[in-house]
Amino acid sequence: MSNTVLFGSQWGDEGKGKIIDVLTHDADWVVRYQGGNNAGHTVEIEDQKFVLHLTPSGILRETCKCVIGNGLVVDLIGLCEELTELTDRNIPLTNRLFISDRAHLVLPYHQALDGAKESARSDASKIGTTKRGIGPAYSDKADRTGLRMCDLLEEDFLDRVRTLATAKNQQLTALNQPTLDVETLINQVDQAAAQLSPYITDTVPLLHEAMQRNDKILFEGAQGIMLDIDFGTYPYVTSSNTGANGVASGAGIPPQSIDRVIGIVKAYTTRVGGGPFPTELTDATGEHIARVGAEFGATTGRPRRCGWGAG
Repeated sequence: MSNTVLFGSQWGDEGKGKIIDVLTHDADWVVRYQGGNNAGHTVEIEDQKFVLHLTPSGILRETCKCVIGNGLVVDLIGLCEELTELTDRNIPLTNRLFISDRAHLVLPYHQALDGAKESARSDASKIGTTKRGIGPAYSDKADRTGLRMCDLLEEDFLDRVRTLATAKNQQLTALNQPTLDVETLINQVDQAAAQLSPYITDTVPLLHEAMQRNDKILFEGAQGIMLDIDFGTYPYVTSSNTGANGVASGAGIPPQSIDRVIGIVKAYTTRVGGGPFPTELTDATGEHIARVGAEFGATTGRPRRCGWGAG
């Protein structure tokens, strides 16, 4: 393995975390390049179970260094909780975890708007969002109004959050939803910024230097290719490029540097949320697969729809 991309070939939940855990034994770096904490990778090591939503799975291997790439949208508060749990469980982070200064932020108002917009949709048009604020954060990125990790280091950061939160509250009011307490949000974000600041850096040169040393790099995809914003079952998709196509823009490396691409397929197919599923089993067989396979989302706990694989 030199530079390897691993992603899901279905609608996610294919068991990527388990395969990544195997591959991290030979990896020097593990890199997340897209998505946010709207997916969870479950890894078991020495009878300990870890569910990681933002942190690359390689963090559980002390020989690995890990990167949260520029293509992610990062839930500040969620990441702080995740890192606190890892530290409490004696997983070292210093000089092992690097967060791209270009990665965009998910803030509580993104999550509130995500839920509000989903509630406003008719039953037939509901996307099945995890309500983690991923879509609204990527929308702000495209609209060039989003905040990035590098902004945490600026003196005017909290003032910018206050201005944006006030504007987002107006949107929530227009959707007949409760608004957020701006000062409570400011306090939460301020604490998160203090915790995460030591990990923020320009990760692109780190990866290019690693490639020059011929370090082994594993790029860890989230969700699955059928949820890709461009190639999935639009509009019932996530808001990022979930396959190997997302690595160049989401991690800042040239496409020709990718040596191997691995797509993970489960023996049967599952899907969480709305959208087409031609081979879905809505009978006793589907219920049996869901029960025996413990098919519940690692992030939301929602039951997964089960069906056969499509040829």
